[in-house]
Amino acid sequence: MQYEDFTALLGTRHSCRAFRSDPVRDETITQILTAAQKVPSWCNAQPWQVDVTLGAETDRLRTALYSHAMTAAQTPDIPWPSAFTGVHQSRRKTCGLQLYESVGVARGDRAASAQQMMENFRLFGAPCFALLTAPAELGSYAFLDCGGFITGFTLAATSLGIASIPQAAVAAYAPFLRNWFGLAEDRIILCGISFGYADETHPANDFRTTRAPLDEWVRRHGEENQA
Repeated sequence: MQYEDFTALLGTRHSCRAFRSDPVRDETITQILTAAQKVPSWCNAQPWQVDVTLGAETDRLRTALYSHAMTAAQTPDIPWPSAFTGVHQSRRKTCGLQLYESVGVARGDRAASAQQMMENFRLFGAPCFALLTAPAELGSYAFLDCGGFITGFTLAATSLGIASIPQAAVAAYAPFLRNWFGLAEDRIILCGISFGYADETHPANDFRTTRAPLDEWVRRHGEENQA
């Protein structure tokens, strides 16, 4: 793959927040998973485990998860960020405002924005869901490796015409998910990935986030390569 092809793929990928109900073929899911597992991991430990739901099982999960999220306290395995400040808060706020504007939520309408956030637990209507977990004994470095897996998964899906969205939000209810999937206590719930075919007519899919210029986040040291 040429650089131009790769950057075009990256530019095509986006977080999909509304899906059609059309099923995804098992062969396509296998292709996505096979590609994603080729990402690097420390000592090739490949710490990820993925539980995938399809069709009616995804519907059963979304109904139960949404109901649980309506009343239960959040208990993630990994603590949420202690704060978003400075440029990170600015980027986060911009993304949220873009989403709310696209779906017609007025600025300051907390009830409507909260309802939109709850769509996370309906899995945005996706027909397929993947839960990503890692063994607790491998700690933070396994989490880094799994971040690479998420990137591999979403890019592989995009290359096959499948939309996706990584969801940290679902990890808020780690005990529920651990029980639902029959996972051992020593597995850390990291995130979910909802995936399927994008509903291109839904306004939630109308906006795209931007990326910061390099000079905002890159620090170069030493002589430049003039070759």
